[in-house]
Amino acid sequence: MASEKIIKQKEEEVEKLTEKMKNASIVLLTEYRGINVADDTELRKNVRNAKGEYMVIKNNITKRALNKLGITDLDDKLVGPTAVIISQEEYLPTLKAIYKFSNDNDFYKIKGGVLEGKVSSVDELVTLAKLPSREELIAKLAGCLLANVSKLAATLEAVRVKKEAE
Repeated sequence: MASEKIIKQKEEEVEKLTEKMKNASIVLLTEYRGINVADDTELRKNVRNAKGEYMVIKNNITKRALNKLGITDLDDKLVGPTAVIISQEEYLPTLKAIYKFSNDNDFYKIKGGVLEGKVSSVDELVTLAKLPSREELIAKLAGCLLANVSKLAATLEAVRVKKEAE
């Protein structure tokens, strides 16, 4: 039987994790089996740059924290080595960083996650990760708008030249 001190310590860990998850825009569960130290360091750096937090926490503690939030759909994903990635900021940069790493490394897999309080499947997360970023979408929209304005300007210029020639 675990001592009261250890039980209290674990309860505090669950509370801290629950609080982080409660305010998170994204919580990802990933399998990191076979990852080497260099790759792990690089991944943690990329997640940090995306304003996320990468943690390796015991599955039981993660499960209890998720259950406190009313999330039980991910209980079956908490088997084997599981890393928890949490972001309080916009979720897309963190998701893209994890997705890119999982594409580059066959042994690293996304197991599932919670996106803005809603449980998301791996397929949903991968689909979102493949979407262009907000900046890319704005740049494409601006390019389309500028192309139309340029065409209009060229047409008006041609009409002006034609009128002057008459």
